[in-house]
Amino acid sequence: MKKTREQVLQITKDMVKYAKDRGLIVELSAEDATRADRDYLKKVFHTGIEVGADRVVACDTVGVLTPERSYEFYGDLRNSLKVPVVSVHCHNDFGMAVANTIEALRAGANQFHATINGLGERAGNASLEEIVVTLNNLYKLKLDVKLEQLYGISQLVSRLTGIYVQPNKAIVGENAFTHESGIHTQGMLAHPSMYEAIEPELVGGARRLASGKHSGSAGIKATLATMGITFTEDQFKEIFQRIKTIGDKGKAVTDADLLAIAESVLGLSKEKPILLKEITVVAGNTVTSTASVRLKLNGREVSGAAIGVGPVDAAINAVKKAIQEVEPINLELYSVKAITGGTDAMVEVMVRMRKGNRTATAMGVREDIVMASLDAVISGMNVLTAYGNGNGSSAQKKV
Repeated sequence: MKKTREQVLQITKDMVKYAKDRGLIVELSAEDATRADRDYLKKVFHTGIEVGADRVVACDTVGVLTPERSYEFYGDLRNSLKVPVVSVHCHNDFGMAVANTIEALRAGANQFHATINGLGERAGNASLEEIVVTLNNLYKLKLDVKLEQLYGISQLVSRLTGIYVQPNKAIVGENAFTHESGIHTQGMLAHPSMYEAIEPELVGGARRLASGKHSGSAGIKATLATMGITFTEDQFKEIFQRIKTIGDKGKAVTDADLLAIAESVLGLSKEKPILLKEITVVAGNTVTSTASVRLKLNGREVSGAAIGVGPVDAAINAVKKAIQEVEPINLELYSVKAITGGTDAMVEVMVRMRKGNRTATAMGVREDIVMASLDAVISGMNVLTAYGNGNGSSAQKKV
């Protein structure tokens, strides 16, 4: 920055004193500290501490620490500096931000910087949810953090920033508590801890059994049971085979697909709990996107109207508002992709819906993105409100 070492020391002294004179708590941060001259770094910190700095932060700005070096580095600072708080700030360029943070805390650092979902410059910062759950479960260190809100906060941050959480992310990823493999689902159903290090409820998540080519019979039976579906052994064999056939073609099998397959095999009524009767959407560059819907909900007509940041958002909000009092169902995940080219391309919308501790996935495919979105959302809602044939009226042998 075109400053001599002496100039930096003087600036440090002046700025810390300026802030302290105005009654502020001062946290003195050193960028790229992990690649700096260690003796000079300590001299900068000592200079700030002498004029009142309350905390010091040594930043691993480009994420070059390893866990071993992190322990040594922050342990040395803790032993060398007479200051109440030594903080660790790690970036994830080599994928070790969380591990480096944990090691720094073990070495004596007593504050850490982290972000929800590990958001940050380049490859991101240390993930808050991964650190606090690691400390809670593996080190038995309780922090003043409401763990059960971590999943919800992760989803909120994802929506507000427009940055999706990778499906296989630890703690809050879509797949963190999703099981498909036959041996995994069977073991998990017998005892969840067999294939889950933590219970999803700890962080506000929900367990989901996915259907696909790797599925075993135990997982599919358990999913059908949550939908209220009962069947004979022969009927289940047909359901199982159809799922495998779809999965072997490389296609995703959503919960809505599973319900449709089961209803087809069992010859159940095609009447869904929620049906779209009418939708009107108004959108433009000088108006707020608005939608109104008319639905049939369990045989009676309901309606709703809402605004949104676009026609899709407005339409989904209107559907949610129409059924909210009777069926409080929330949209957790929404993704869309074009599967053909051109302005009239077919679009595929995938959603994940939640009702209480249950989740359901569904898909909609149309040329109209609004209608594809509503198809997916309403299909997901129907899975979560389905009562199947498990009301005792069936005379067939139940499995």
